[in-house]
Amino acid sequence: MEQIHHKSIKTFKLDGIIKQDSAIGRLRVEVARLKIEEMRELGYVPRLDIDPNFTIQYNHTKDYYEFTLTIYGTYVGKKRAQCTQGVDGTSLVPIQKNKLKELSLGQESKLNQK
Repeated sequence: MEQIHHKSIKTFKLDGIIKQDSAIGRLRVEVARLKIEEMRELGYVPRLDIDPNFTIQYNHTKDYYEFTLTIYGTYVGKKRAQCTQGVDGTSLVPIQKNKLKELSLGQESKLNQK
C-alpha cells in the first residue's frame, strides 16, 4: 500500500428529499455510491478511516424526509482515483481487481448510453 501523508481532507455533502420511507435504505446506499463516483471523477477517493454521515429528518408539514449525506475524501488525482478504493490512515487502498473490472464495465455502459 502506498503511503499518503499530510493530505487535506475535503468534505463532500449532499442534501436531498426522500418521499417514501420504504426507500430510505436503498436510496442511502445508492446516493452514497453516486457521490463517491462523483468524487472519483474529481480525483478524490473516500476516507475509509472516517465513516460517512447520513442524517434524516421527517418534515411533517410537507410529508417527506430530508436527508444530508457527508462523505470525506482525499485528493489522489483523477487517474489514481479510478484504481484506488480509498485512503485508510496514511495508506492508499487499491481496488481489488474484480472490483476494478466492475467499475470499468459500469463506465463502459455509461458511454454506451450517451
